[in-house]
Amino acid sequence: MSEAQEISVELGARSYPIWIGHGLIAQSDRWRDTIRGRHVLLISDENVAPLYAAGVTKALGERAISRIEFPAGELSKSFEACEAIFDALAEMGASRDATVVALGGGVIGDLAGFAAACWMRGVAFVQIPTTLLAMVDSSVGGKTAVNLPQGKNLVGAFHQPRAVVIDTSTLATLPDRELRSGIAEVVKYGAIADAEFFAWLEANADALLARDAHALAHAIAVSCRQKAGVVARDETEQGERALLNFGHTFGHALEAVAGYGEILHGEAIAIGMCLAAKLSATMNLAPRQDFDRLHALLRTFGLPTDVPGSVDIDAVIAAMRLDKKNVSGRFRLILWRGIGRAEIVNDVAEDAIRGVLSAP
Repeated sequence: MSEAQEISVELGARSYPIWIGHGLIAQSDRWRDTIRGRHVLLISDENVAPLYAAGVTKALGERAISRIEFPAGELSKSFEACEAIFDALAEMGASRDATVVALGGGVIGDLAGFAAACWMRGVAFVQIPTTLLAMVDSSVGGKTAVNLPQGKNLVGAFHQPRAVVIDTSTLATLPDRELRSGIAEVVKYGAIADAEFFAWLEANADALLARDAHALAHAIAVSCRQKAGVVARDETEQGERALLNFGHTFGHALEAVAGYGEILHGEAIAIGMCLAAKLSATMNLAPRQDFDRLHALLRTFGLPTDVPGSVDIDAVIAAMRLDKKNVSGRFRLILWRGIGRAEIVNDVAEDAIRGVLSAP
């Protein structure tokens, strides 16, 4: 058994491990005991299941295992998909000691977690993320949700997993565009709180794009440690955890307006981070040269940094109004004082937001 890194999310009785290593799906002795009960529902998508579902099923051993697959992409993060999961749980006779296993990217993790939070008022679930974005972001922290036409993640629950199993070997089958999308969330961790890590990313961009195993494992571990610490201190996003949404108010709005799936989540977050950094410079909160460094790094990773010309700015503003961080109808954004120094800014003027959205 190869060495795996272990990071703990410290939440008292609900603490859980994040394991990071190559070939962890097959190393079930490490994580099998986190599966409660006899009934297991394995949830995946049509791209991931053919690659890894058989290995997970074998690793689970003598259990009553059912499987449900969905089309890949954001459109599957819906109430209709949740209803299909509930039907599958009912059909297998799943009781409160059942476990839902999410095998896939952020869409599957969010959907499976939300269904697990709802079934019999909450059953256990385990995250096995297979995309870089899910590994460093959505699989950790217990945020679960489905989308509405009006906006992303508007209906959800906080429901922590029992474990997160990050098998880095699954990144070998990840399309290049999806890898770059995940790197956007990695960049975010440097941007909001770790200038040293940001500089490491600048120095190691080529290695990450080449899928160097050591570089990827380091980037994943740093990202997970940072998120685990924030979640432990602010599980339900009453303060510090909101900083993890740097670029997300803009990004989620762009996803909703462009149409889910037209812009990948990480691509939207890359654009959103640039907008947040540009707005920070416009408001004299941060030096322009820090925006320039962020913009250059994202471009090095092949990520978009500009608002698509086809997007309706009024529609983006309307979608931003539905952001969960807003208070009493006022825009509340995560901006920064420069690389590694994000902060919550209240009462941001709509004219300023419109200005950066409209700027060339």
